[in-house]
Amino acid sequence: MSRASWPQFITDVFDHAAPVGASTFDVKNPATGAVLGTVADMTAADARQAVADARGAFKAWSQETAKSRTAAMMAWHDLIVAHVDELAQLLTLEMGKPLMEAKGEILHGASYITWFAEEAKRLYGDIIPTNAPGRRLMVVKQPIGVVAAITPWNFPSAMIMRKVAPAIAAGCTVVIKPAEDTPLSAVALVLLAKRAGLPDDVIKLVTCSQPAEVAKALTDHPDVRKLSFTGSTRVGKLLMRNCANTVKKVSLELGGNAPFIVFDDADLDQAADAAMLAKFRNAGQTCISANRFLVQIGVYEAFAAKLEARVAALTLGDGMAPETTVGPLINDGAVSKVESLVRHAAACGAEVRTGGYAVDGQGTFFPPTILTGGTPDLTIADTEIFGPVAALYRFKDEDEAVRVANDTPYGLASYVFTQDMGRIWRVSEALEYGMVAVNEGTVSSEAAPFGGVKESGIGREGSRYGLDEFVEIKYIGIGGLNR
Repeated sequence: MSRASWPQFITDVFDHAAPVGASTFDVKNPATGAVLGTVADMTAADARQAVADARGAFKAWSQETAKSRTAAMMAWHDLIVAHVDELAQLLTLEMGKPLMEAKGEILHGASYITWFAEEAKRLYGDIIPTNAPGRRLMVVKQPIGVVAAITPWNFPSAMIMRKVAPAIAAGCTVVIKPAEDTPLSAVALVLLAKRAGLPDDVIKLVTCSQPAEVAKALTDHPDVRKLSFTGSTRVGKLLMRNCANTVKKVSLELGGNAPFIVFDDADLDQAADAAMLAKFRNAGQTCISANRFLVQIGVYEAFAAKLEARVAALTLGDGMAPETTVGPLINDGAVSKVESLVRHAAACGAEVRTGGYAVDGQGTFFPPTILTGGTPDLTIADTEIFGPVAALYRFKDEDEAVRVANDTPYGLASYVFTQDMGRIWRVSEALEYGMVAVNEGTVSSEAAPFGGVKESGIGREGSRYGLDEFVEIKYIGIGGLNR
């Protein structure tokens, strides 16, 4: 897709991404290595100014009625849906995922805007039964203030909408720092928010090539009262440590090591179909990707064969090509990491059934790969792969499956396949994960709480619980009412 053929909206995005005179950095297409364009390279000083602007807008926005905030959010949602094709093209160009997946991401993200636009009108408090005559006790929920949202490259649109929607619904203002690999999707969404009529400075954007210094400026700033971050556990710990200095409220959606457990009574075709979604969506570059396939001994070979047949039907290529089902990895470093994990597993006795080695030539491609015969003590079993590699491990019984699944510091998503209702309850309750998908390959929904336990994070996104992450609970006691 050449620049000359870009839709007008994408041209508008580039015009807004790099104002005249601004320092800039390049944004590249991972499928081709070509430079798409330039984006403003902002600094810590710019981040502090963005916070000041958002703080200035907070009073008026927080005092808007819920009905008014809902209307503004719905106008934003409608513009996003109207531009879904251009937004998907932009996302694919800068991130690489297949175009249909990109479109699905945009619409999924937009569902959070409608959900929280509606929830804004239901941010209820409480009247508490009094503890003494002449007293009344009540609780109100108030917006926490300026929110810093630091978002990842693997879902550069959906993660912005999932964080910004509840924040502005609650009456907060937001400063977004998108990933340096994928800033264009963020520019596009903020541009549409402006066109939708959201007040100036309710949503601010800081694009940069040096994320550490900008993130530190945001976490150090006393006027930022809440941090919402999606990314690696290592970075999340650093940000949480920085936030401690000003005792900010934090939501952290961090790394995962998701088990995909297939019991011998599972519907193997259902499990194999779900595995394709849980593992190979976005080339395995999701925090909830199935990372360890734990398959009961009696069905291990049958499941491996079904999975291998489905993987053979995948098409690796540029996400803009209609036939592509698996796009590139985000950069060369990602390719090197995945290939190193596969080589180490093979050296330790695992069998590479398909794929296994990086694709020579242009772009950062790694083929869909299946490993069998490995053991849970391999490095690849204890590392978030973030690539299209399905590593299969055998287990004997239910107790062993749960023990191996829980033998990790992570606890984000997990997957269980069985037809035994008793086992569904036992295993779901025993798994130390924030989310359990039973007989399906996805867990994401705007109506459900998304988040992890242990070192996979703090807090929840989506659902009615997600709005409480952006409010303070205030108790008001009134006395002297019997005078």
